[in-house]
Amino acid sequence: MISAIIFDCDGVLVDSEVLAHAVESAVLGEIGLDYDPSEFKARFMGMSDTAFHAALEADGQARLGRSILAEIVPRMKTRYAEAIATKLVVVAGAHAAVDAVRRPKAVASSSTAKGLESKLKKTDLWDRFAPHVYSAEHVTHSKPAPDLFLLAAKSLGIVPARCLVVEDSVNGVVAAQAAGMRVWGFMGGGHMDEDSRARLRAAGVERIVENWAEAAALFAAL
Repeated sequence: MISAIIFDCDGVLVDSEVLAHAVESAVLGEIGLDYDPSEFKARFMGMSDTAFHAALEADGQARLGRSILAEIVPRMKTRYAEAIATKLVVVAGAHAAVDAVRRPKAVASSSTAKGLESKLKKTDLWDRFAPHVYSAEHVTHSKPAPDLFLLAAKSLGIVPARCLVVEDSVNGVVAAQAAGMRVWGFMGGGHMDEDSRARLRAAGVERIVENWAEAAALFAAL
């Protein structure tokens, strides 16, 4: 029995992952650090900024022989903020799907607390979840560790085994599974493709959900 639903944010509720990947890939390409797009998503999507930057720094040292954070982080932050301010939209159907949920619900995201609040308010989602909005800054270890999802469940007063997570990243799926929760893979974000679908299936999601219209119908049947 499902008693609560926990939502990832980026690429699930708001269509921000496609913006982030474009910014990050462009900045990294400018310094000579290129990645296969599919591998980039598989490896980094769902990470906290701290973990992402640490991984990039390690790659910079290994592949370029130097520290790169001072070059890339300010550029990424500036360009991503511009993209969020001018291009961010809600994932189609998210409002109706969230409104249809009659169980306790929360957001658990690897974003910073400030960034998460900004994105949810810009897309008219904040009041649908607050105060149950949890970021990587609320825990010591974010996804793929289970801590963030466990915090959300504890705050909702629901045991983990009765929580359902909606995720788009393998890191998020691993985190939800480690927390002892059921997890669905969500395909509705603009960054998702067939490689993404295959990776979610390989990670062991309970089911793949194509969009919010399908999710809303499934929520009603839980």
